Amino acid sequence: MRISAKADYAVRAAAELASAGEDPVKGEKIAEAQDIPLQFLEHILLELKHARLVRARRGARGGYWLAKPAEEIRLADVIRAVEGPLANIQDLAPESTDYPGNSERLSEVWIAVRASLRRVLERVTVADLRDGRLPPEVLELTEDEGAWVTR
Repeated sequence: MRISAKADYAVRAAAELASAGEDPVKGEKIAEAQDIPLQFLEHILLELKHARLVRARRGARGGYWLAKPAEEIRLADVIRAVEGPLANIQDLAPESTDYPGNSERLSEVWIAVRASLRRVLERVTVADLRDGRLPPEVLELTEDEGAWVTR
């Protein structure tokens, strides 16, 4: 599973906006705080705006802010806004795949992978990141020593 820079930056930008409350934050400030290229960030913020997760105002007193409370924005929402579905296989939903012969059960594997991603990304909110806390069931996954090993 590969998390793109776009998804990573989107989640980090949302966490920055969560800490500002309803005060507009300039894109430059977010980019600097999270070391994100500004031009790339501006495109990401536009996608988050189209997904109705972020609001924007132009001008000297303008900037970006979350469109709803940070407690209501799950990481899955942010990632879907910039990347689409969490787990697609060659642009198909896992349940739409069909494999022959010895690979017949692979669809179920892909569905389980999607369920695992959802189990984490739909439980963690932007507020959790802002507040430096994670749900216990997510933290429990990090306690497995194998989780910290790159393979």
